[in-house]
Amino acid sequence: MDLKKQIESLSNIDNLYKQDFLLSWEKSESELGFILEIAAILKKMRERNISPRVFDSGLAVSIFRDNSTRTRFSYASAANLLGLAVQDMDETKSQIAHGETVRETANMISFLSDFIGIRDDMFLGEGNKYMREVASALDDGFKQGVLPQRPGIINLQCDMDHPTQAMADLLHLKEYYGSLSALKGKKIVMSWAYSPSYGKPLSVPQGIIALMTRFGMEVELCHPEGYGLIPEIVEIAKTNARNCGGSFKVSNSMEDSMKNADIVYPKSWAPFHIMQQRTELLKNSDKNGLQDLEKVCLENNAKFKSWEYNQAKMNLTKDKNALYLHCLPADISGVSCKEGEVSADVFEKYRTQTYIEAGFKPYIIAAMMFANKFEHPQLMLKSLVEKNTKRFMEHG
Repeated sequence: MDLKKQIESLSNIDNLYKQDFLLSWEKSESELGFILEIAAILKKMRERNISPRVFDSGLAVSIFRDNSTRTRFSYASAANLLGLAVQDMDETKSQIAHGETVRETANMISFLSDFIGIRDDMFLGEGNKYMREVASALDDGFKQGVLPQRPGIINLQCDMDHPTQAMADLLHLKEYYGSLSALKGKKIVMSWAYSPSYGKPLSVPQGIIALMTRFGMEVELCHPEGYGLIPEIVEIAKTNARNCGGSFKVSNSMEDSMKNADIVYPKSWAPFHIMQQRTELLKNSDKNGLQDLEKVCLENNAKFKSWEYNQAKMNLTKDKNALYLHCLPADISGVSCKEGEVSADVFEKYRTQTYIEAGFKPYIIAAMMFANKFEHPQLMLKSLVEKNTKRFMEHG
């Protein structure tokens, strides 16, 4: 579609304006689709060397309480794409260790900030709660006249959801199959897979089952007995499937789940009850307890080394060629570990596709920023395309 026509076809959605993006299931299907469309337009603009810069100055603050490569650089890329400078907040170099409160920190970093991106997935029951604490402090700071504007907050991964990842995955599927409507009836399997490490967050599988059930897909969550997710989020997926014309089921056989699958997402995670125990140990700084828990978990994981996605399992999928998804980095058997989530030959077959999948994340984040900042994003996008400012000079 022509870029201008694509912008003109955007829905008139303004209820994302000045709204944080904390959980995907708090947004309607039309709002989620709106984000996808803006992301696709921003991507096309960059490909056509049209600058989408809408900020002359300002900060996008990032708070990463866990390690990150893709999301960290995606957030920085998205902010820079729109003209914002990025300032990463290193909590070890702040006054937080000296008792600075969340309310104070949130205000002190926000005087000239437009966005705050937060990754807090280490503590079950705490990550999304912390984001809302920051949001409340910003609301108060703006109301009291401390802040000239209220920065938007973007969830860069919490204990419940990883919305920028799941939305990037959804945009990848939309582009791969041609439209969101083409996803209806497609079977996607979100499967646990073996990993030689423990403590991987629940947010990716939870984000996937909660999002993909919104678009009429046949979603199957597969894991060994005892490796369940947060029960309330599994219930959200069930409700979504009933409301959106798809299906949702939970199974305990990787081989059976792969039968006739269109899309597979083999990914390790720690069981819900283990994450509950781990959270308490982390809160109490119980190093010995954490070591004991890790030993028990790794011993239990080792019982399921057969939960590797390989050629034999791929042969069970539709046309023996289901699209493979992963948030990366994958535990690749014989490459990044001795035994892992996926065999080297299968991963190599889909490696480029996983990189393409990851490449949508900066645009998803930029779209979330865009929809938050402008009451009528389509008018601003139209203006940018008509202005046609070049991102870089192609000729002297």
